[in-house]
Amino acid sequence: MKSALYLCLLLFGLQGQGQQQEQQAHHSPEDQSQADVENLPHVKLAPSNADFAFKLYRQIRDESDDGNIFFSPLSISTAFSMLTLGARSNTLRELHKGLAFNLTQLEEQEIHEGFQRILQLLNDPHREVQLNMGNALFIDNHVELLQNFLDHVSNFYYAEAISTNFKNPPEALRKINDYVETKTHGKFVDLVKSLDPENVMVLINYIFFRGSWERPFKSFNTRDDDFFLDAENSVKVKMMHQNEDFNVHRDEKLSCWVVEIPYKGNVTSFFVLPDEGTMKQVEDALLKETVAKWLRSFENRNIYLGLPQFSVSGSYDVKSLFKKMGVTEVFSDQADLSGVAKNLLLKVSKAIHKATVDVRENGTEAAAVTVIEIVPVGLPFPPPPLINFNRPFLMMVIDKTTDAVLFLGKIVNPTARKD
Repeated sequence: MKSALYLCLLLFGLQGQGQQQEQQAHHSPEDQSQADVENLPHVKLAPSNADFAFKLYRQIRDESDDGNIFFSPLSISTAFSMLTLGARSNTLRELHKGLAFNLTQLEEQEIHEGFQRILQLLNDPHREVQLNMGNALFIDNHVELLQNFLDHVSNFYYAEAISTNFKNPPEALRKINDYVETKTHGKFVDLVKSLDPENVMVLINYIFFRGSWERPFKSFNTRDDDFFLDAENSVKVKMMHQNEDFNVHRDEKLSCWVVEIPYKGNVTSFFVLPDEGTMKQVEDALLKETVAKWLRSFENRNIYLGLPQFSVSGSYDVKSLFKKMGVTEVFSDQADLSGVAKNLLLKVSKAIHKATVDVRENGTEAAAVTVIEIVPVGLPFPPPPLINFNRPFLMMVIDKTTDAVLFLGKIVNPTARKD
């Protein structure tokens, strides 16, 4: 019996200090009815991607030992969706279920057309934020991909096919790491530490984001303050302050504040501050319906906002996470990836994701790489108190053009840089 060869898939992500951008916003002249818009593949795909993002967050939360969390759900879903082009039978069904694709509402073709449009919109050079996302296949010199798979990953995912000599691991490692370093603007250097010579393919997705706040924080308002890790412990942080109008919602049911802090361009961020002792309650309620409710409930109010500077990272074994979410076959000898290459039995040997974020006065910079080795009317709303993010909080970065959750995280300790 032929021994299974290995498909190595790796996933990574990061975010950092923002910079001012002076590009003009670009507006598409498309004039479509609401019904037409709702039937666009990327619009139909958005709910599935949101479901996947929050499902994966809870899985990571359950394994995180109450530490910082930061990852790019879009990077992971894009990488594994690309892989589904070569998956068959139960392997394909498990991947579709794990990625939260409901094939009664979304056809397979629409999934890939949706990601194709997301890539087009995210990479629009006229955007006011710097936002880049792409894919690559590093393929062993002796592997012949099926033309249908190659055509589809190129057409839908704009994947680069890069010939690689995996029999020379140091050379292959250098080629992959140079690619990742370039695409993430130096955020990941020597990311992949080792390669098994049995690898025949490495699939990579990267995403990079650099955005300036619509209203930057003034550096002279930043001062040392306490961030309370819990009831007994605190760390010193640089706390940024603003007294401005923000979209704010007080969710009394979940006992949390939600503040929207927009970037220049069509990208925004939600910062969620649970009351003391209610973090798990808020996390358990993280669903696309909850976020939609917050959006509908926002009121633009003048508040005094305190937000810490922070720089944190996260590293995750996606293979382990997916297996606990019921996606197992693609990692086993029973994997059916027969639609990828000619005359080869393939399985995923490794799937990792790494992300980092850096938030400062002028904005946010983020990047991700996925490498797979994937109310009733009543009295006026009372003015909110000082909303001070001086205890653990949640953060999400959302692209408003595609409704995609670019990054999702929990900041438990802003001073803990490493995961």
